[in-house]
Amino acid sequence: MKLIESDILNASLLIVDDQEANVSLLEQMLRDAGYTHVSSTMDPHEVNALHRKNRYDLILLDLQMPGMDGFQVMEGLKTNDADGYLPVLVITAQPGHKLRALQAGARDFVAKPFDLVEVKTRIRNMLEVRLLYRRLESHGRELEQAVQDRTAELRESEARYRSLTELASDWYWEQDENGKFSKVSGPVLEMLGMRVEPLAGAGSAAPVEGWNDAQRASLQAIIAARQPFLDFAFSRRNADGTVQTFQVSGEPMFNQSCRFIGYRGIGVERAARK
Repeated sequence: MKLIESDILNASLLIVDDQEANVSLLEQMLRDAGYTHVSSTMDPHEVNALHRKNRYDLILLDLQMPGMDGFQVMEGLKTNDADGYLPVLVITAQPGHKLRALQAGARDFVAKPFDLVEVKTRIRNMLEVRLLYRRLESHGRELEQAVQDRTAELRESEARYRSLTELASDWYWEQDENGKFSKVSGPVLEMLGMRVEPLAGAGSAAPVEGWNDAQRASLQAIIAARQPFLDFAFSRRNADGTVQTFQVSGEPMFNQSCRFIGYRGIGVERAARK
């Protein structure tokens, strides 16, 4: 995030001072230094509205003004929700006000009478920090938007994936991290003639009669190891002597923190045989 000279010289500045001579001196100094967007006001009551409208990169604020002092101006600026960074450089002739000004939210200060070299240096340093802060803020918003866009793409991809898997299989299934089936689509109950829990075994009640326990144990071991599996075959023998054979494929799911959150997969029924 490197700044170039034009970034600094094109920054917007507001001078707030009730003394016309001070305003003229600062305006002339800044224009001579190459700054192109310098404005001023001698009415402190205008500052908050002006900043809301223009979002100045830096406000040079005199602390001692009649009617409304610089501390009251800073309190008003803090209510500007659009700006989390108070870009204020205070101007004071009272050494005792410096600490209070910093505690009130000012970023730096210059003393009267002005040392023009010091003033220009402090203004430039503050502008560099301010502009980098804005770039960081903008970059954060861009990253947030990119994450939202990517999340939307993943959800759309997930929807397409589920649609395609449902077309290519008899049922689609998901389990949570505890092995409980959280989503099943397709005529699973009709095909299996049973609850879906015994498919993977985890969290199920007593074993359902007719299932091949060795096959079920093998599938449970794969799932416990968080391994994907493809076309795993298992079967059950019905009371009439027919054998139903099923094939399932599945993969583990993880969240953005790489924590295991369950499994998802598809299943098909093969032709029953005597």
